Order: sequence, then C-alpha cells, then structure tokens
Amino acid sequence: MSSTNVKSLLFAEFARVSKALGSGNRLELLEFLAQGERSVDTLAKLSGLSVANTSRHLQVLRQAGLVAARKEGLFVFYSVSGEGVIKLLAALQEVAQHNVAEVTQLVNTYLTSKDSLEPLSVKDLADRMRSGLVTVVDVRPKEEYAAGHLPGAINIPLADIEKNLSTLPRDREIIAYCRGPFCVLSFEAVAQLRKEGLKARRLETGFPEWKVAGLPVE
Repeated sequence: MSSTNVKSLLFAEFARVSKALGSGNRLELLEFLAQGERSVDTLAKLSGLSVANTSRHLQVLRQAGLVAARKEGLFVFYSVSGEGVIKLLAALQEVAQHNVAEVTQLVNTYLTSKDSLEPLSVKDLADRMRSGLVTVVDVRPKEEYAAGHLPGAINIPLADIEKNLSTLPRDREIIAYCRGPFCVLSFEAVAQLRKEGLKARRLETGFPEWKVAGLPVE
C-alpha cells in the first residue's frame, strides 16, 4: 500500500470521528459524560431524549472511539474514553465561539450579558485556592459533584442557592463553577449571588477542564 493510500485511509478515519461529533445531541451527551460515568437511563433524563434515541447516539460515539461502555447487571454505563475527548470538545467550542458569528451572538446575548466581570481562569483560581482567598461553589447536581469536584468545593446546586445564602461568607469572593464554559448554571448562580450582595465570579471553564489541566480533584 502506498503512503498516499495510507494517508487517505487515515483521513477517512479522522472524518469518522468528526462525523460522530456532528450532532448537537451527541455533543451534549459528551458534556454530561465529561462530568463522570453515566447510565443510559440517566443520560436520557438529563438530555430529554428517549432511552432508545440516547442509546443510538451513544453507539455512534462508541464506534468513533469517543466513549467507552461497561455493563453492570441490566444496565450499561458510559464514560468518555480519555482526556483527549474533553480537550477535543473544548477545542471545538473555542473554535466555534471565535469563528462562527451565530455562536458569538448567542454567547454575548444570553450568557456574557449576565456577567459583566471577567471570569477566573483555571490557573488564577488554583493560585487563589492555595492562598485561601476564595470560597469555591460547585453548582452542578449532587451526583456530578459526588463523581468528582474541585478540592474543598461546596456543593450547592443552583436551585438550592437561596436557602444556603447564610452559609456563604460575605467577607471574601465566591467562585462558582459547573460543567464547562457555556454551562448556564454558573452564570445564573453568580447573578443570583450578586443580587444578594455577595462578591461572586465564575470559573472561566468547568470541572472537566480543571481535571484535564492536571490539577487535584476530590
């Protein structure tokens, strides 16, 4: 086989991976799986898809090597097949945000308009945590927090913020984070905390990006 044919075959396989990413539903499933292992039933509930449709999307992702599966009794559990998948998802989002006008408009209109302050980078948050300057709040659902979270982070899902205001300090900054850079939960949480007079900012990305950066998790 000539080197030209090998290259063509390789690019055909690369295209198979990109084809698997060519679905908003599958991208959303990958974001959920980036938080931790999930069953098909759980993913169906999170995404609002039927179990059958969710399973079909997961099979496409699995055939492209983007997710791995294991069976436990009657249930099948899925997870991302490696940190490279999380990096790929982050790169796709970054390219789209900077090069697709519709994405930029959506982000500016519905997300960044809620947050006038510059978000904190992973590095800056790590530095502030080491210095004990911030309180970190994980606003994801409890099961995602249990699967892994930033060291010392307090889990307060978005719906529970109001009843937990008294537990949060008013003398130092609160940093909220969730699933990723476009996770609405952190934007909403920061807006709600500021409305109550607390000093709050959000993490620029989310838990998966923190983990991929090689920083400690609990």
